[in-house]
Amino acid sequence: MSNNILDIKTPAQAQAAALKSDYGLENLGLSNLNQVYWNLPTEALYEEAVFRREGKISRDGPMLVTTGKHTGRSANDKFVVREPSTENHIWWGQYNRPFSPDKFDELYHRLQGYLQGRDIFVQDCYVGADPDYRMPVRIITELAWHSMFARNMFIVPETNEEARRMTPEFTVIAVPGFQALQQIDQTNSPTFILLNFAQRVCVIGATQYGGEIKKAIFTVMNYLMPLQGVMSMHCSANVGKEGDAALFFGLSGTGKTTLSADPNRGLIGDDEHGWSDNGVFNYEGGCYAKVISLSPTAEPEIFACTKRFGTILENVPLDPVSRMIDLDDDRIENTRASYPLTFIANAVPEKRGGHPKNIVLLTCDASGVMPPIARLTPEQTMYQFISGYTAKIAGTEVGLGDEPEITFSACFGGPFMVHHPSYYADLLTKKMLRYGARCWLLNTGWVGGRYGVGKRISIRYTRAILNAALQGELENVEYYADPVFGFKVPKTCPGVPDGVMNPASSWPDLHVYMQQYQALASRFIDNFKKFEAGTPPEVIAAGPRIDPSVSDRPNWAKT
Repeated sequence: MSNNILDIKTPAQAQAAALKSDYGLENLGLSNLNQVYWNLPTEALYEEAVFRREGKISRDGPMLVTTGKHTGRSANDKFVVREPSTENHIWWGQYNRPFSPDKFDELYHRLQGYLQGRDIFVQDCYVGADPDYRMPVRIITELAWHSMFARNMFIVPETNEEARRMTPEFTVIAVPGFQALQQIDQTNSPTFILLNFAQRVCVIGATQYGGEIKKAIFTVMNYLMPLQGVMSMHCSANVGKEGDAALFFGLSGTGKTTLSADPNRGLIGDDEHGWSDNGVFNYEGGCYAKVISLSPTAEPEIFACTKRFGTILENVPLDPVSRMIDLDDDRIENTRASYPLTFIANAVPEKRGGHPKNIVLLTCDASGVMPPIARLTPEQTMYQFISGYTAKIAGTEVGLGDEPEITFSACFGGPFMVHHPSYYADLLTKKMLRYGARCWLLNTGWVGGRYGVGKRISIRYTRAILNAALQGELENVEYYADPVFGFKVPKTCPGVPDGVMNPASSWPDLHVYMQQYQALASRFIDNFKKFEAGTPPEVIAAGPRIDPSVSDRPNWAKT
């Protein structure tokens, strides 16, 4: 339908230009388009998506879509154009692969040709809830549901006049039907995500996964905000009734969305934030939550969103007759829901909060050896933040198997970090010291053994531990020094079994436990070697220490 050669009238065609921006598409070299649908509201995009057979409406109203081959991010297909104005700021390597400006121009010219004669959708939005750091962005899509996704995920202008006068400072063009030519374009596959900071544009092709649009803008903010002294963070954020804000760093699948959606605290946002001298602010206007095996009792706020008009459900199985969804069906990996932040009853309307009192580093330890929570010194905080240890959960990226994959992702968001990790770490340190934030390491992974042997820590216990930390209930309990990392671990927590609080006691063999723990410590040490240059010695010293004799002292946790 995007190539509407028969000129079939679509449901919103008569209103397609009613909310047209003064800043036209000719500025991007896009011409000879068929129909441009400008800033359509959610209701109209529902009609367009169904009319074009892009999705189906499930019972209770959510839009059901499938993303085809790509059900997660294509991490190996992301590139950054290497050009003089930005190359000295960028951390080139695994996540920021350089791309030739000439090759970008060639591909972009073919993309312009591909779009001629086709329908496209445009959404003019903002990223950044703090007016001092808000950036207008334009999202151009080939699919109607992608336009609805952008409307869910970003901040929509309050008035039509405001939208009409917006001039975008960055543009994303998402065209799933257009493929790269690997031998000509020098991409890794037909799929591509190309960021060009000089031209202020990102082009995405050959993938329907909505998360690519969201993370492209996040990557842009991770480049621009630190240059203005704003700490850019892959974290969720909420605030207590006393105004005590908390940040939750972590990769997808570690609990950022679930743990921040607490009915007793106001939700600032679930994934992407900035921390300026004004306080914490959400980059986005929506949430993008994993929904596999979502529990109506453990995660009631997110579960309720799977039954609302305006929610987009990606890759969730649907009974075509009853139109009932099945959140427990895992045949398609990485099932997700995209919905406006306003769908969460306790969301903070301003999407802003004060300076955080608590910072929580989330790790999903698939080895089953790390404590459920630990209190960190500033130096330990920096070591853990730069290391970014966790386990990738199946479905968050293309190519992951069923078993969690141990990884170290700098700043708990390496794929989206554009500057060197030490640049972000330095910003975080300065803000923590200036505003008096304390830091915790919270493990949402396994206990009693590694993945496949032990069990994942119950969400109920994790919430109890987290609430105790945020409410100050762990201030006066007894702690022990972790035998490997040296951080302080509380011996007890109300409502949590001692076997969870002290993971060594839940293993049948303490010696085997320590062997596994020290093997993990070795991986920490090896990973951190690439950050040692330029890292203060006290931060390096805050890492793990390998002492084989510890496993022969069975009472170490009691000393």
